[in-house]
Amino acid sequence: MTRTNDSEYTEHWKKKTEDLLKRFPEQKESYKTSSDIPIERVYLPQQVDDTYKEHLGLPGEFPYTRGIQPTMYRGKLWTMRQYAGFGSAEETNKRFKYLLEQGQTGLSVAFDLPTQIGYDSDDTMSRGEVGKVGVAIDSLADMEALLFEIPLDKVSTSMTINAPASVLLAMYIAVAEKQGVSSEALSGTIQNDILKEYIARGTYIFPPKPSMRLITDIFAYCSVHVPRWNTISISGYHIREAGSTAVQELAFTIANGMAYVDAALEAGLDIDQFAPRLAFFFNAHNQFFEEIAKFRAARRIWAKIMRYKYKAKKEKSWQLRFHTQTGGSTLTAQQPDNNIVRVTVQALGAVLGGTQSLHTNSRDEALALPTEDSARIALRTQQILANESGVVDTVDPLAGSYYVETLTDQMEQAVQSYLDKIEDLGGAVVAVEQGFMQREIHRAAYDTQRGVEAGEEIVVGMNKYMIENEVPPELLRVDPEIGQKQKEKLEKLRANRDHGAVTEALANLHQAAVGTENLMPFILDAVRVYATIGEICNVLREEFGEYQGV
Repeated sequence: MTRTNDSEYTEHWKKKTEDLLKRFPEQKESYKTSSDIPIERVYLPQQVDDTYKEHLGLPGEFPYTRGIQPTMYRGKLWTMRQYAGFGSAEETNKRFKYLLEQGQTGLSVAFDLPTQIGYDSDDTMSRGEVGKVGVAIDSLADMEALLFEIPLDKVSTSMTINAPASVLLAMYIAVAEKQGVSSEALSGTIQNDILKEYIARGTYIFPPKPSMRLITDIFAYCSVHVPRWNTISISGYHIREAGSTAVQELAFTIANGMAYVDAALEAGLDIDQFAPRLAFFFNAHNQFFEEIAKFRAARRIWAKIMRYKYKAKKEKSWQLRFHTQTGGSTLTAQQPDNNIVRVTVQALGAVLGGTQSLHTNSRDEALALPTEDSARIALRTQQILANESGVVDTVDPLAGSYYVETLTDQMEQAVQSYLDKIEDLGGAVVAVEQGFMQREIHRAAYDTQRGVEAGEEIVVGMNKYMIENEVPPELLRVDPEIGQKQKEKLEKLRANRDHGAVTEALANLHQAAVGTENLMPFILDAVRVYATIGEICNVLREEFGEYQGV
């Protein structure tokens, strides 16, 4: 056929396709992303808006759709930050050193459940949970052991901690002091995102209002004393793990981010003082192109919000920087080696989406904490992508794809629709209190599970291509005596510390909690004299109360 015009050319293709479909019907009646965005058979130039500068721009330029740096990975690779922590501080320190020796470029600390909700290991509430899903940290002594011989002026550290984030950050600062490293030289991130705990994860302690106070106190303290620290990692990861769609993950995370900005402004902070240190944390799932579009849309949406809604003046205040972790909920206990492939696809999506740091899950994480071999393979996955695949050689290589650009635009529109609903409710805090986000996630999770159980969504090795009589893999086992060992360490600590100094520091903290002073200096004073996380959090519980959920 001689092509005379676009319309005639397209009509010829449609007729040819219709004839073919009579002989070979498509495998599904309809195609859609995890967020119910319809996927067309093919995408054409007219589906992509031609206002390139407004929607895309250049890498490193507003609205940052194509990345926050002009050269991206040609100038600096993403930080390979493998999440690790189990048992005692000493055991986790060995794992950290192993990962650093294998080429990891940043630390990421997983804390056990008692630490995450502010209980000491010898508390009755901690029974059976000490050291199981992360490392047990009761006091500055444990943090010293955790970071033994790790130079904190050279290594960036991320800590997945929320309700007691101020306490763990204070411990980190105190360890640095003992190493002779000033707080101004420290770099890293605390998650410090309490709203998503109410929405999706559940490791909260205090009600929303005092929790927001703690967060803004950290913003204010670090802007002066720890200026290189990312004071919050606004997390969509756990929202997605709870069953949300990609659109919900992005919408609810950005809504939470706006709530933190509002709280900081109400506390009297200047937008350009704290906004450059805000960071985000997203999930990467299997729907490759949807994930890439999600990351690109995230930067564009946040840039517009910060520039136009909040009137931030600094470019760094407009830039959305994010860490990515591959999707834990996508991993299967069946045929765990299949998870290596899933993680590779997810990691590639994160890199093509422009992430600043990345954790790749290990193949055995649906069964247990990862073994050393599994952790090494997960790290090698990142290293192969970085050094052998060629995807780092140019910035935003999928830009201009009719499909990716259309999907990015659709993602932005769907997210904005949710943001409008949340604003109508009164903002993210009110939406959380009313259970709006929780209900939306529950519905999405139900739909996904129903699709898997009905066989509409194929999970290789679990509901299709199964193997009978699988040989179970070798798994990591946490020392069953870890709880008792932590109790003994606490007994020794309490017997040898300065009791008068601890009592005075905790009394001063309580007095500050009653008032309006910034709590970080008082928490730091308590940490320095070896007050435990449980003792500090109990002082705050006494004044703030505990959140009971909706």
